[in-house]
Amino acid sequence: MKTLALILIHIATAVVLLMASCGGPAKAKMLKGEWKSKDGETVLKITGKQFTMNNDSPVPEDYFIKDDTIFTSFQGNQPYSRFVVVKLDDHQLKLMYPDSSLMEFSR
Repeated sequence: MKTLALILIHIATAVVLLMASCGGPAKAKMLKGEWKSKDGETVLKITGKQFTMNNDSPVPEDYFIKDDTIFTSFQGNQPYSRFVVVKLDDHQLKLMYPDSSLMEFSR
């Protein structure tokens, strides 16, 4: 009986971990691509590994996504810059910059 309970606990834990690991990539897939700001001054390019803004100096930065926040860093250095995704759909992206300014992008 104890063995059956342990097996069920392991199976339930595996299912929960599998569901959690499969839930995140949808947002990352929607973010990938080239986004242009509404004022036309900034071009944001997001690939699978890099986050690049072409407004001042187009330096590609590494990034990762956690919940609704994009964390970027230049070559893995900390502290991370935080960009909060306010709205995201197929054609529109609203980002809250680290200085709390809101920037709207479209494809």
